[in-house]
Amino acid sequence: MKIAIVCYPTFGGSGVVATELGLELARRGHEIHFITYSQPVRLALLSPNVHYHEVNVPEYPLFHYQPYELALSSKLVDMVKLYKIELLHVHYAIPHAYAGYMAKQMLKDEGINIPMVTTLHGTDITLVGNHPFYKPAVTFSINKSDFVTSVSQSLKDATLKLFNIKNEIEVIPNFIELDKNSNDPSIPCQRSVMAKENERIITHISNFRKVKRIPDVIKIFYNIQKEIPAKLMMVGDGPEKEKAEYLCQELGILDKVIFFGNSNEIDKILCLTDLFLLPSETESFGLAALEAMACKVPVISSNSGGLPEVNFDGISGYLSDVGNTEEMAQNALKILKDDAVLKQFKENALSVAKQFDIKNILPLYEELYKKALNKFL
Repeated sequence: MKIAIVCYPTFGGSGVVATELGLELARRGHEIHFITYSQPVRLALLSPNVHYHEVNVPEYPLFHYQPYELALSSKLVDMVKLYKIELLHVHYAIPHAYAGYMAKQMLKDEGINIPMVTTLHGTDITLVGNHPFYKPAVTFSINKSDFVTSVSQSLKDATLKLFNIKNEIEVIPNFIELDKNSNDPSIPCQRSVMAKENERIITHISNFRKVKRIPDVIKIFYNIQKEIPAKLMMVGDGPEKEKAEYLCQELGILDKVIFFGNSNEIDKILCLTDLFLLPSETESFGLAALEAMACKVPVISSNSGGLPEVNFDGISGYLSDVGNTEEMAQNALKILKDDAVLKQFKENALSVAKQFDIKNILPLYEELYKKALNKFL
C-alpha cells in the first residue's frame, strides 16, 4: 500500500505514535509518505520505503495568521497525484482531518477517490476540539472521515459525549516497539552518573503543561525522599518547568532534582529509572507510562482518562485519584522500599507492556487500511 501519514512532527505522543507506525509499516513493505511542516523528531533515517514531504506556508502580508490548512491540503493533492498515494492517515482531527477532507474533495474533482483514516489522540478532542470556536469544524472533520480510530476507550467515550458523531469509532490503542525500547542487557546502566548506590531514581517525562500537574510530581517526590534516599529526573520542557524549579528550591530539594529539558535519549534515562510518576489531570492514553513500562519501570499515576487501560493497579504500578499526592507517595514507597517488591513490579510492568507491542497493534491498522481501500474499489 502507498500511505500518506499526516501528523505533528514534535515530541508529543501523537507525533511519536504516527512516526513509529509509519516506520514499522515501511519495514513491512508499504510505501510511506510523511507530510508535515518539518521532519518528525523520531524520523532519524529515511529508507527506500519512507519519504518526507515538507509543507511550506508562504508568507503573505494579507494574512495575520498564515493558512497552514490550505498549504497542507494543496500539498496532499500534489503528493497523491505525484506518487499515486492510495490512502491518507491523518493524526489529529484539526487541522489534519479538516485539511485531508479538503484534499479529498479537490482530488475528487479530478476523478481521484482516496479514503481517509483519522486517528484521535486526545487534546484535539478534550482541549482544542471542545472549544466553541472549533467544535463545528471538529465534528464535521470526524464525520467526514471514512474511518475513525481513537487511542483508548476513554477517548472514544469522551468524543461521543462531547460531539455529535455519526461515524463509528474503532479503538486501536497506542503501542510500543519493545525490541527498540527494552533495555539491552549487554549495555550496563550507568546509574552512578545520576545517583549514589543507595538512592532510588524516580522519573517524570512530559511537555510540562498544566494538565500534567507538575507540582504534584514534585510533592510526591518530596514525600518519597523524606523516607528513602532518592533522586528525581524531570525530562521535558514547557510552561510549568520554571515554576517546578522554584518549587524545588522552596522545598529545599533542588539538589535532588535534575531538569534535563527535551531529550532524544529517553531509553537511556529510563534504563536508570526505578519508578515513573504520571499524576496527570487526564491522559487520553498515557504513552509515556507505556514507554516506561517497556523498560521495566513501574508507574505511579492518576486513574484519569485512559491511564487505567495502560497502568494496571497493583500489578504494573498503582492508580490514585487526581491530586491525591499523599496516597501516590505511599504507593511509591510500597514499591521502592523493598528490593524484592521492586523487582516484581518491574517484571510485571514489562509483562503488561508486551500486550501493547507494535507487532500486536500494527495488524489492526493494516486490516483497517484494507477495509478502507475496499470501500473505494
